Amino acid sequence: MAALIHHCHNSATATASAHSRRPLKSFATSHSISSLSHSKPSPPLSSPKTLHLPNPSTPLSKAPSPHNEASPPRTNRDFSEFLQLSTDCSDVRLNKAIHASILKIQPDIRLFNSLITSYIRLDNLNYAERVFSSILSPDVVSYTAMISGLAKSGREDEAVELFFQMRNLGIEPNGYTFVALLTACVRLLDFEFGSQIHAFTVKTGFVDCTFVANSLMAFYGNCNSLDCVVNLFDEMPERDIASWNTVISFMNKEGLYRRVLELFHDLLVEEEDSMFDYFTLSSLLVACTKCYAEKEGSAIHAYAHKSGYGSHLSVANALIEFYAKCGNVEDVEALFGRMPMRDVFSWTEMISAYMGFGHVDSAVEVFNRMPEKNCVSYDALLSGFCRNREGLTVLRLFNRLVRAGVELTDVTLTTVLHACGITRRKCASEQIHAFVLKIDFGRNECIESALLDMCTRCNRMGDAERIFDRLPISPVTVTTMICGYARNAELDKAVSLICDLQYTEIDEVALASILGVCGDLGFQKLGEQLHSFAIKRGLFAAVGVGNGVISMYSKCGGVEEATKTFESMAAHDVVSWNSLLAGHIVNRRGDDALTVWDKMRKRRVEPNTITCGLILSAYRHTSAESVNSCRDFFLSMKPVYRIDPSSDHFAGFVSVLGFWGFLEEAEEVIEKMPVEPTAAVWRALLNSCRIHKKAEIGRRAAKEILSVEPRDPSTYILQSNLYSASGRWHCSDNVRAEMKSRGFRKFPVRSWIIDRDKVQTFYARDKSHPRSRDIYGALDVLFLECLKAGYRPDTSFVLHEVEEHQKPNFLRYHSAKLAVTYGLLTAVTATTTTTTTAAIRVMKNVHLCGDCHTFFKYVSIVTRRVIEVRDASGFHCFARGECSCMDQW
Repeated sequence: MAALIHHCHNSATATASAHSRRPLKSFATSHSISSLSHSKPSPPLSSPKTLHLPNPSTPLSKAPSPHNEASPPRTNRDFSEFLQLSTDCSDVRLNKAIHASILKIQPDIRLFNSLITSYIRLDNLNYAERVFSSILSPDVVSYTAMISGLAKSGREDEAVELFFQMRNLGIEPNGYTFVALLTACVRLLDFEFGSQIHAFTVKTGFVDCTFVANSLMAFYGNCNSLDCVVNLFDEMPERDIASWNTVISFMNKEGLYRRVLELFHDLLVEEEDSMFDYFTLSSLLVACTKCYAEKEGSAIHAYAHKSGYGSHLSVANALIEFYAKCGNVEDVEALFGRMPMRDVFSWTEMISAYMGFGHVDSAVEVFNRMPEKNCVSYDALLSGFCRNREGLTVLRLFNRLVRAGVELTDVTLTTVLHACGITRRKCASEQIHAFVLKIDFGRNECIESALLDMCTRCNRMGDAERIFDRLPISPVTVTTMICGYARNAELDKAVSLICDLQYTEIDEVALASILGVCGDLGFQKLGEQLHSFAIKRGLFAAVGVGNGVISMYSKCGGVEEATKTFESMAAHDVVSWNSLLAGHIVNRRGDDALTVWDKMRKRRVEPNTITCGLILSAYRHTSAESVNSCRDFFLSMKPVYRIDPSSDHFAGFVSVLGFWGFLEEAEEVIEKMPVEPTAAVWRALLNSCRIHKKAEIGRRAAKEILSVEPRDPSTYILQSNLYSASGRWHCSDNVRAEMKSRGFRKFPVRSWIIDRDKVQTFYARDKSHPRSRDIYGALDVLFLECLKAGYRPDTSFVLHEVEEHQKPNFLRYHSAKLAVTYGLLTAVTATTTTTTTAAIRVMKNVHLCGDCHTFFKYVSIVTRRVIEVRDASGFHCFARGECSCMDQW
């Protein structure tokens, strides 16, 4: 090497100016593409447009040296090998020295072309242009090399103009010329021009060249024209691995994951001896992950291991992502531990995997062990905290990142806005909103959608509507507003938007969200229509949509339909299992929920924090003897499932103990908690005291709630009710006055019923309904009939300072009673034309009071109708004077 450099520098005698140079002539891009097919030289333009090149008079080498005269002659092959050596060593200085030596021997066109190629590979386009300009008669190889270099250097327009110049001189393109030109088209995303190049390749026959067809597929794929990609692929006489990789990559990009797997099957059939590369296997694993194809993913893993690609970095990273979605934590840990090399993506995938399994502490540990962190790593950590409902943790970490000057991405801000929505803190949401506006992130659809969602979750519907009005209508924004209206009790607006959305394009995410709203509203008829729509449009194959259908049927009381939906799904994730568990629990089928849990364990489905919370809830709806099993499960969460019990889990366990009468043990569990008990834990104990009439423990629990969350609106309500229950009306009024002065408002208790595809909403003693006179009259009659049957109003639930004889009137016109009466009236009207005896189904946003619960048992007797009420605890089914909850809820 040293001798070669010495010789070349001693030979740097010929100056570049000794060779004639002429500027490149090119055609204006406005010329017709028809010139592509010209086979004869065209006359030069009167005012040729020149390519922007460096000054050709600049010398490329120093003056001649007499020491060169004794040097041995070199052949073209020698110089070609020297140029290859310089590019392999990335040595521009050596390349220039070889260039100087070449100039001395009167080189031919092939050496000049080699020089152009070597300079381009060394990222020195200026010298390549000088060499090109010095060639008297460039050939197709010269032009192709320059077109490729310009296209890859961000000078696509000049590359296209140079191609037109070549055609004007009558030089016919070859296959590599088309590849170079298509590289420029990909960067320009000029679909019309690329299509004309495609036509030209068909006319010249180069479309049958595999590498040209591959470039055409890449062009169409980047222009989002998958049909053209598939058509080209189907028409190819011969395919190589790049052909398969190209079509698989763009199918993945379009979300056609099942089709990718079908194509892979075709590859196995057509190419029995085909060897896949790491890119093929990585892309196939991505498809398996997205469509939860566990069987296919495991088979591809086995092939990767057999072929030796299993240890390749990109394949190993794809395998971690696959098993994080379709496997268990042991699989992921084993893969990560065996990786011979890891990059930032590997560590980040491990963080996401642990967060997905609910192992927050393990995810944090991996993050702290990372040798190098970037913004993607921080985003994975923030998203994981959000995924596990730790919104406050996200806000604290975000504050530290801002102070430390860490780069913020749109994902960072979207996650923080989502975390703020989780906390439902209006003041914090306003501060984050102001911060986003201040840094001026531009018109970003994801951030604006997240802002809209945050406002709907933080009781800022006015701000949400203003944001919604200025955004373009899209499934994302409309779906967010639908969920916001439903969340904030504006049910009519929610249903209206759902009906409007049928005229817009609905994607999988939007459909899953709307199905959730239908479930929350109890709107089963509309949910069934959306289910049919999903099947017809092919959207039901998406796991998220299937999960939404399960949840919708469960919340509408159709647990059998939910189970059938689960069984019909091609693939499941942990959310699918959680949805089925929740469906059994909301319908008070605890034993069925535990049966589902047994199936999860047999199939080695990794539970997450939500799963554990649901299992604890299931024990509330089983026999009292199951309390021991509940204790065992709670104690096994950390050692067996590696999930640290959170405050929500403690609240669930306390709720089970209290529900079955183990109040002293429940209080002892709270006292021994490793962390400070939250208000949710104490509320679980307080609710159990209400069921079992344990006033003393209830007072202690209420006192703790007041100390833990003194500024929460529900705490003010609790304090006011406690004063009212003890007859201290003046203190109760003072608490409510203070609550009003601080701007807090009680979330109104409401009940609703679906009638003829409309939501009929009722509030206590509300007479705004158009049929209020009929409803109140019918309720008075129903009240008297129930009194005759043995019903006695429980006035202990009246927490207002009124005379004793007035208290029954407060009880009589509760929202749930008004809604049930309306349902009975419409049922009577319906039976004039049909013989239907369907249940009267009413939804309520809080727990039924004890008096309403007793009243509906008597209503089921006197009307001989089944009354179904879904409250915050689940479904109550009243029939023949009994309730499915066994008077414990």
